[in-house]
This record gives sequence, C-alpha cells and structure tokens, in this order.
Amino acid sequence: MHPPEILIALCSYNGAEWLAGQLDSIAAQDHADWALWISDDGSTDATLAIIAAFQARHPTRDIRLLQGPRQGGTQNFLSLICHPELPIGPQTHLALCDQDDIWLPEKLSRAIALLTAQPDSARPLIYGGQSRHIDTSGQVVGRSRRPRGQVTLQNAVVQNMVSGHSLVLNPSALALARAAGRPAGIGFQDWWLSLLVLACGGRAVIDPTEVLLYRQHGGNVMGAPKGATAAKQRLRQMSDGRYRAWIAANLAGLAAVADRLTPEAAQIIKSLAQAKGGLARLHAFRRLGIRRQSGRGTALLYTICLLGWA
Repeated sequence: MHPPEILIALCSYNGAEWLAGQLDSIAAQDHADWALWISDDGSTDATLAIIAAFQARHPTRDIRLLQGPRQGGTQNFLSLICHPELPIGPQTHLALCDQDDIWLPEKLSRAIALLTAQPDSARPLIYGGQSRHIDTSGQVVGRSRRPRGQVTLQNAVVQNMVSGHSLVLNPSALALARAAGRPAGIGFQDWWLSLLVLACGGRAVIDPTEVLLYRQHGGNVMGAPKGATAAKQRLRQMSDGRYRAWIAANLAGLAAVADRLTPEAAQIIKSLAQAKGGLARLHAFRRLGIRRQSGRGTALLYTICLLGWA
C-alpha cells in the first residue's frame, strides 16, 4: 500500500460504548486518502471486537491494530507516533484521534487544505480546529473557545493551545515528533506536540471552524475546561505539583532535539532551569514573556509562581 496523505492515529482503551460511532465518522470523511492505525492499551470490553468488525467492513483500507505500552494515554499516543513501521511518505500528515468523539465529514479535508495552503508549509506546522461539546446522548452542551490571537511559544510553555482531538501534524512536524521520541513524564500529548513544534521554529494553524463533536462523559481523561468541577480539578493539579512537573517534563523533553531549537526556546529552557521557584521564577516568566493568553489567566499564573506551583 502507498503511504497515505493522512495517517490517523487512534488510541483505545475500554472504549466500546463510543468507539463504533467514531470509526463510522472516520469512514464518512470526504477526504479519502487515509490509513488508520490503532494502539489498544489492554481493553477488556468489546473494543477489540468492534475494531475487528470495522476492519472486515473495509478490507481494502490499511487499518492496523497494535498493542499499546500500557503506560497511560499519553505514552500510548507517543508510542504510536514513534512506531517504526508507520506508513509514512514525504506528504504524509498525522491526525490524532480520540476513541469517543465524532468527526464531522470535512474534518480531514479542512486540515489538509489549511496546512498545505500556508506559505511556510515546509516548516513544522500543527493544526487545531474547533469542536461542539456533546453529552452522552449526543446533545450539544457547549462549544470550544479558539485561542485569542496567535499561539506563541511563551503561551505553549505554560498552556496547551491545540486540543488533541482535532490535532493534525504536517509532514515536517511529524518527522520532528518522531525524532523527539517518547520523553518521560509528559502529561498530555497535545500540549507536548504543540510546544515541540513552536520551540523548533514551527507554527500553530488554528481553524475557526467546528470540525468534530467532543463527547463529555465521566471517563474523559481531560474534559472541556469549563465549569466549577473543571476549575477545581485544575487547582488540584497545580497545588499537588503535577502542573509544575508537566512543565518541567515538557522542557526536559526538548533536549532530544536540542540542535533544532530556536535560540529563544533554548534561552527559555536555560533560564527556567536556573529559576527554580518563588520570586525568581516569577521574574524569569515576566522577563521571558511567558504568559497565558488571557490577562486573568496570566495573573493566576504569576500568583502560583510565587506559591511554587509553576
């Protein structure tokens, strides 16, 4: 089989309740040149049977099922991205895929059209689209919020700006992700990939159009960042040290591609390694221009710097 224009990387784990709908939405894409590789992390429900039935219905497609590393969702995605046998050609893009969403028919075609139309399409580019949030019955309960202006490296150090369920890497960004490998301690594959692209001179391409239905349910690894429950969850992640550890792991992971980093990214890594916490950390953030996209979010960031949480 020839390398596809889009390789879809889907990670599954006990997703039988929603997986069939997502697979059907992939089959309904108006962009036909895709392959689907699935990494299952040890499902014990009907997930594998659903995948096998989908393979049988599409015998001419390159649909592969692999065994995941069983180290959590993030490492499952990174191991799949780095799999040595992926069918990658010079024009192959990679789209991450969650098991419980529903893609709108034009999702892949919009991503490819926007990425290839960029004047700097040879550099690493990462695509992110918008979503409608649905509940377990498929009713719309909210919508995503697109970034406020351009996504910068300084944003990406402390904030994920490209949601993984819509994320697509262009060929240059895919090669970069494979070169960086599977750093330890990475909290979220989408945050890591967007930081990696921006730190190596790439750019985020944000589509204002809604391209998928993002399902909200009790099993979400990380649901939509809205409401009191989401706010409490994020506060816990800051106060117990996880947020600071994720930032540190992301920056440490860039060491694998140190020769590709921009001077600006290299300076950020060096400065933050020296400014361990408290007032020194706050001064470093302000000097380097590290901030969240909103003024309120930046004020919170600077406060938790003083508390030693960032």
